[in-house]
Amino acid sequence: MISKSKQRTRYIIGDMMSSIVAWTIFNIVRYYVGGRALYEFSSLEAFITSKMVLLGEVVFPLLMLAVHWISGFYNDVFRKSHIQNFITTFFSSVTNTLVIFFIALINDVILDQRGTNYELLLILLTILFVFTFFIRFIITRVSNKRFESGEWKYNAIIIGSSEKAIQLGKHLSKKGSYLSYNIVGYVQINGDICSQDATPLYKLENLKSTCENEDVKELIVVPDKKDVASSMDIVNSLYGLGLPIKVSPDIYTILVGRMRLSNLRGEPLVDISSCGMTEFEKNVKRMADIIISFIALILLSPIMLVIGILVKFDSKGNVIYKQERVGYHYKKFVIYKFRTMVENAEADGFPALSSEYDNRITKIGQFLRKYRIDELPQFWNVLVGDMSLVGPRPERQYFVEKITKEAPLYSLLFQVRPGITSMGMVKYGYARNVEEMVARFRYDLLYLENMSIANDIKILIYTIKIVLTGKGI
Repeated sequence: MISKSKQRTRYIIGDMMSSIVAWTIFNIVRYYVGGRALYEFSSLEAFITSKMVLLGEVVFPLLMLAVHWISGFYNDVFRKSHIQNFITTFFSSVTNTLVIFFIALINDVILDQRGTNYELLLILLTILFVFTFFIRFIITRVSNKRFESGEWKYNAIIIGSSEKAIQLGKHLSKKGSYLSYNIVGYVQINGDICSQDATPLYKLENLKSTCENEDVKELIVVPDKKDVASSMDIVNSLYGLGLPIKVSPDIYTILVGRMRLSNLRGEPLVDISSCGMTEFEKNVKRMADIIISFIALILLSPIMLVIGILVKFDSKGNVIYKQERVGYHYKKFVIYKFRTMVENAEADGFPALSSEYDNRITKIGQFLRKYRIDELPQFWNVLVGDMSLVGPRPERQYFVEKITKEAPLYSLLFQVRPGITSMGMVKYGYARNVEEMVARFRYDLLYLENMSIANDIKILIYTIKIVLTGKGI
């Protein structure tokens, strides 16, 4: 089976070829249909070889690829359906048509020939869609046929060794299946009654090396016991592997009380290592993170310099406070903040949360924390991909373990990047103990189940209100 990057390259090359051919054909049609707007060119050859048209042959295919990337088409390049391709390609083609119109064609609009203008736009849309979809259709059909024939398989390991796990494994690996799984083995988990057919059988503590040796692409969790605590304990131990984690719909419903069905073909497994946002929304969210954090770091640098000087003169210690937190897919990273406490605030070595009248907080620290200004250095964390502008607040390993014991569903938050601000922060604020952290988590879980660009914008607006007034909502 080819790698994901090679399959993605096939789609990119196919889209580039279709964009170049479509733009060339459209310019030929444009010359003959455009009427007197193009009379300055003596022949088709003169028009096709003009500087603006040749520049368009380079610029517009690249712009089209950018639109295809934003649409999320390249995020998941396997197991695509033709219906999915049709819908995504159509909306991308509409977007590309509008982009080309406002950049290159608007000056060619004939004021007294409105029908001709609409005709050109419709021709451009049709050419773009037909050529792009045709090439994508071929690539997708060849790919899906190889899955169905068993030539390509997805290596997966089932976390569970009960009879239920065995039955699911046999069903998923059945020849001719659209999903075409290759079940490389089973992992015995606590409480499971191990089936004799669970072979080869692996241990949970050796799962990382097993996944590397067997080139595992997915983890499928099939616990014998249907309770939240045991299921989330298992899921929590899997996030660090960085692989898709899938469960059956009945287990997912037990975990969160609602069901999201994303694929109508094959076994309806639910990916709990990924949030419910569409691929388009994920790309827009990440693109917004990069652009906004980059601009913020530049524009706020003078203010951050002044804050740094105030922190330095207010008390002894470093200006920037660094601390290890647990982030996306349980990956640890270093978070940056302006120091708001005295140096060695945790001198006893035990992690401790702050309170409203904590004597460890400095004078300038009180002000920075009230208006959330101490979080400004985290724009760097957002820029490099450790965090997002909006997402559940990251915690230290010590508190992650404490919260997970009280609220097992906390592990679901590792589906997304942690954020500078969150629904929990604007609705609840700082937490002074584990109980309050659990209470704040409920807002973050609500955010996770209702993630959207619109909700992110609302949270950012409320955050600005807090920064300006020093009060939550």
